[in-house]
Amino acid sequence: MVKKAIVVLAEGFEEIEAVTIIDILRRAGIGVTVASLDDLKVQGSHGVTVLADIELEKAGSDFDACVLPGGMPGSTHLATSKTVQDLIEKMNREKKIVAAICASPSLALAPLGVLNNKKATCYPGMQTHFRQDTAYKTDDVVIDGNIITSRGPATAILFSLAIVEKLIGKETAEKVKKATLAG
Repeated sequence: MVKKAIVVLAEGFEEIEAVTIIDILRRAGIGVTVASLDDLKVQGSHGVTVLADIELEKAGSDFDACVLPGGMPGSTHLATSKTVQDLIEKMNREKKIVAAICASPSLALAPLGVLNNKKATCYPGMQTHFRQDTAYKTDDVVIDGNIITSRGPATAILFSLAIVEKLIGKETAEKVKKATLAG
């Protein structure tokens, strides 16, 4: 059965992260749904517009992974969306993969308690939003149970490959890594 992931975009998302995540997951054979908070046309923080597949409210929640790119103010928009909050909480309750990169771990995950008593990373400086019981790490990618976090645009491929490995397995992640010259 094909694994399914939802990548949620909000105005001001980080383009490198979003497109890398979508591309790497699709190369691995994961069914990726790109969802927007509002309009299907979503503009990133550097003026690149991406066409989402569906509005988040119509996407449902039948996914194996939920992935949140960072960027500003995209991460703030994700964090303040009740629909995103509900999706994150449901996925985490069901122990499905909740993955966030850049500012999204600190702004969208930490306030919901998802990072409580977990190891996590984020864009440098944003860890001030972590609660005291979150162990901040400076690794490019941090995996703690069903939670995957990463630092920023330059770590997007490693982050995406970690999601692939967790969803499908190391062999598929290695194939995609080799095909993209990621290591």
